[in-house]
Amino acid sequence: MGKSDAQLDLVFSALSDPTRRAVLARLRQGQASLTRIAKPLHVSLPSMSKHVRVLERAGLVDRQVAGRVHRLRLKPRAFLLVDSWLHDYASAWKGQLDGLEDYLQERHSRAKRTESHR
Repeated sequence: MGKSDAQLDLVFSALSDPTRRAVLARLRQGQASLTRIAKPLHVSLPSMSKHVRVLERAGLVDRQVAGRVHRLRLKPRAFLLVDSWLHDYASAWKGQLDGLEDYLQERHSRAKRTESHR
């Protein structure tokens, strides 16, 4: 297993939790403090801090500490890794679906030709 595979495992594990996905959704609007993110989610600060550590290990967020204030922001690199991984699968499926479409069109054309010769 390569480094990118291990990183993908961390990212998908982090994304498996709805609270962590909600944190990421909030951070799409811009950086925010840990407190500002935790409050509307009704999550305690210690619990939110654990969620953020998982997101940090996955490379999805960056935490900046200034005194007692913890500010979070999204990190694009891990998202680009996931996008690349998904793109590979989407390309494979597109090729298979295009082949299926060609096959079905050919069958339809043959059926029409057979009907016109009757």
